[in-house]
Amino acid sequence: MAENRSDTLAWIPTDEVRGRSRLLAAMRGWNVESVDDLNRRAVADPEWFWRAAVADLDIEFSTPFDAVLDESDGKPFPKWFTGATINVATIAAHRHAVGPHADKTAVVYEGDAGQRRTLTFAELSEQVHRFAANLAGLGVRRGDRVVLFMPVVPEAVVAYLAAAHLGAIVVPTFSGYAPDALATRLQDSEATVLITADGTTRRGKPVEMKTVADAAVAMAPTVRRVVVVRHLGSEIAMTAGRDVYFDELPTDPPVPVADTESNDPLAIVYTSGTTGRPKGIVHSHGGFAVKTAVDFGYAFDVHDDDVVCWITDLGWLVGPMLMTGPLQLGATIVMIEGLPTYPNAGRMWDVVNRNGVTVQGIAPTAARALRAAGDDALADVPTLRSFVSTGEAWDIPTWWWLFEAIGKRAVPIVNYSGGTEVGGGIIVGYPFLPADAAAFNGALPGVHAAVLNDEGAQVVGEIGELAVLNTFPGQTHAFWHDRERYLGTYWSRFDDVWVHGDLASVDERGMWLIHGRSDDTLKLSGRRVGPAEIETSLLRDGRIAEVAVIGVPDEARGQRAVAFAVLRDGGAPSDLQQKATENAGKSFAPTVYPVDSLPKTKNGKIMRRAIRARFLGADAGDMSSLDPATPLEAIPVYAGEN
Repeated sequence: MAENRSDTLAWIPTDEVRGRSRLLAAMRGWNVESVDDLNRRAVADPEWFWRAAVADLDIEFSTPFDAVLDESDGKPFPKWFTGATINVATIAAHRHAVGPHADKTAVVYEGDAGQRRTLTFAELSEQVHRFAANLAGLGVRRGDRVVLFMPVVPEAVVAYLAAAHLGAIVVPTFSGYAPDALATRLQDSEATVLITADGTTRRGKPVEMKTVADAAVAMAPTVRRVVVVRHLGSEIAMTAGRDVYFDELPTDPPVPVADTESNDPLAIVYTSGTTGRPKGIVHSHGGFAVKTAVDFGYAFDVHDDDVVCWITDLGWLVGPMLMTGPLQLGATIVMIEGLPTYPNAGRMWDVVNRNGVTVQGIAPTAARALRAAGDDALADVPTLRSFVSTGEAWDIPTWWWLFEAIGKRAVPIVNYSGGTEVGGGIIVGYPFLPADAAAFNGALPGVHAAVLNDEGAQVVGEIGELAVLNTFPGQTHAFWHDRERYLGTYWSRFDDVWVHGDLASVDERGMWLIHGRSDDTLKLSGRRVGPAEIETSLLRDGRIAEVAVIGVPDEARGQRAVAFAVLRDGGAPSDLQQKATENAGKSFAPTVYPVDSLPKTKNGKIMRRAIRARFLGADAGDMSSLDPATPLEAIPVYAGEN
């Protein structure tokens, strides 16, 4: 069976790419010759590295920090940039409201019905000041939780930064949640204010949000006020004394920016666990500001003349990252409501060309959907300098399609893997370094990443657990009101080691691969295999548009592979099983079931654990992030056939 990698280097950086790199420029100033040397020095001397990065990236602390790192509470509970004050609203908006960036476009919104709205940095700052005063007038105080249940309209950026301005804690949530899922987050965070919209659209169809919000608030007694953005202009019910329209808020007296300490909470971003209630991931002003600046500035090479676009949602970490990292660097962000293939297969590239996008975020799932659309998804994108890919492991055929058909082999795909819990990335494909297809070529600056075997030893050339051996700004400050669950989730397997939950490998050249989530791993013929490896082999069959592979119990072999394949239009399933065996090899070939769709989260990740539960007739657990357009019922329940 083919490995999930290429045999030769796919990306070789040009002199232009290397010459533009702000990380290479910083390294020259620091007298460091390579990324590996940089990370060795950064890990050994975090006091030096993080001070140097903060100065180089112009991350503006209102008062300077005494020390970079304080681990007096233990390694799992570090404090960063102690003694300093910093507020994300200042560094992302207010400081750009005067000077060369004032009239520069800060935020672009693109709706799936063709709507487009923009804010300059000056306008963004003015609206953040105004809405912060409005929130204060509604009784919001420092430390209160403010939940955002909104589409990615400009008002969402304003609301996020206005809450930060006050020192309140933002709780961004998915725009497609059902009432129970939203209520759980309102209850767990003990939110006092909910900001929502009358509705949004998905595939051109209206989705009621205020109705969902009302039902959720009925189950959340701590919510005192609801602010509603008129987005679709639809008729909705408003509760007197509780609800108010965003555009009808009075002119309240201005309030100063809160002098939030570096480790004060900025946001709680909920992520679903395998079992139990969602985990509230806590991020702070200082840690999240520094992490997003480093990742966007050094890994993605974002400068203030860049336009960064991503199809995302507030409930996925990319939403808060986008509203923090590029904006503090003075770059423009483009936020897209809807899907890359609606109203047509070229929609994403239309947005890129209309806005002069230079850095485009894309998930492998989105790329597979575009590839499945055929020639209709092809386009020239002359302004693009790089793709940034995150969300899940690539399959090789789709990676090559994006690299060749869209990028013309001239646009690097910056592979990026980390998660909500670490505020961004752990490993990345630096655009100024060579890379294999679908691979990563180094750890993020200041991150001591490793692959560990079952005994906790570092391994090269083997699949093992992705781990972090140090700490870095951006890692969560535990779970909201649940320190023990946090320790049990990430710190319990090996002493003082963060085990991330991803299956990874790194070879002797320093090329990394992600093979899927650890709990999605299969063990076939005595070998540990990630689902992406088998999925890549199956996608050689041109009839298959996308596929998900799971492992299920087998009395004779311990475990066997099962695949669920969505076929392209006109694809016949007649010899699907035969081709799967040819492409994956007899030892690894799964039993293949054709299906109409694969259940995915609202941000496009395939829900393999839910697929496995459905197939085996088990409880699927928390399904609040399921996209209703991809029902779990599309997966058959195992009936005992071979």
